[in-house]
Amino acid sequence: MPVLESLIGPIASIIDKIIPDKAAREKAKLELLQLQGSQEMQLIEARLSAIVAEAKSTDPWTSRARPSFLYVIYVLILLSVPMGVIAAFDPTKASAIGAGMTAYLSALPDSLYALFGTGYLGYTAARQIGKIKGVDS
Repeated sequence: MPVLESLIGPIASIIDKIIPDKAAREKAKLELLQLQGSQEMQLIEARLSAIVAEAKSTDPWTSRARPSFLYVIYVLILLSVPMGVIAAFDPTKASAIGAGMTAYLSALPDSLYALFGTGYLGYTAARQIGKIKGVDS
């Protein structure tokens, strides 16, 4: 459980930042601590250990797959930035492009967005663990 114990502090600090209501924040922290010894927490630890194993892999395809996937998602999101420039010159064309992009992004399966969220959280957790252990900078 050392991996999990090292995550409790960072998760608690994230809770402090994202939950403005003090009572709700304390309730979330209490639930986190109650979850620590449960079977669900053991399942989370098993998933995180797989992520850490992937990150430590000497195979460049394995160790870079998760960050590469995140970069692809970032590119998809950042492609919407030029829309502001187009809208400044031709709002009608920008609306048509926006409708097309919305249709495209809506057509992507929800599981892809879930995979992105899981990959992002797993990657940041693995980086945090590496920083705590002193192997990542």
